[in-house]
Amino acid sequence: MPTIVILGASSGFGAAAARAFARAGYDIVGVHLDRRAAQPQVDALVAELEACGRAVHFFNQNAADDASRAEIVAQVVQRCGPGGVHGLLHSLAFGSLAPFVGGRQVTRKQLEMTLDVMGSSLVYWAQDLVAAGCLADGGRVWAMTSAGSHMVWPGYGPVSAAKAVLEAACRQLAVELAPRGITTNAILAGVTDTPALRKIPGHEKLVASALARNPGGRLTTPEDVADALVLLAGPGARWINGNVLRVDGGEDVSG
Repeated sequence: MPTIVILGASSGFGAAAARAFARAGYDIVGVHLDRRAAQPQVDALVAELEACGRAVHFFNQNAADDASRAEIVAQVVQRCGPGGVHGLLHSLAFGSLAPFVGGRQVTRKQLEMTLDVMGSSLVYWAQDLVAAGCLADGGRVWAMTSAGSHMVWPGYGPVSAAKAVLEAACRQLAVELAPRGITTNAILAGVTDTPALRKIPGHEKLVASALARNPGGRLTTPEDVADALVLLAGPGARWINGNVLRVDGGEDVSG
């Protein structure tokens, strides 16, 4: 069966996508980085996915580490075989939230780490999966971006820069992978109540603003995004390429 590789699979958008893809008949390879205390939650998710009759392999490793990525890709090759991966979802949400200027301003190390984990790591995963022959011709690459890529939120500067890098990487991959029939799109979700959102300074104001302007009258949910991803994985989405696709009920255009 075709496999979906999900970076950031243990919670939020990644976990919802894993559930939706498993229900749709895809095997799942999940990469996450969680402390021991979170392992029961991860184990429960794996059991839920396996109950769908799918093959599930989760790796509790740093997706932005070169050695870890090489190890995981080697295991994906062994388990899935040539062309066995139909989709790659980049949903990594680990970075520094700090102002660019001020007493607690972001450091060079923090900024470079954020850009690497939440931005450029997509490129390295795409490179390795393609080089290994895993990513099937006609496959899909998606990356989770946010309205913060083009808006200013207090303390969000490092992540905003990383999201801009991520969107640029998606555009470039869309063109370079197109001859293989592989599409690449960034997914811009509306404000969603996830663990990553709650770490943003003043996230309560973001929630209130989204609720006030979203024409659907509610926040986006991880399941909204997951359902859209399953649709985009189908053959009918083969010509959707190089976009930033809003999955937000009209929130971004209403503000």
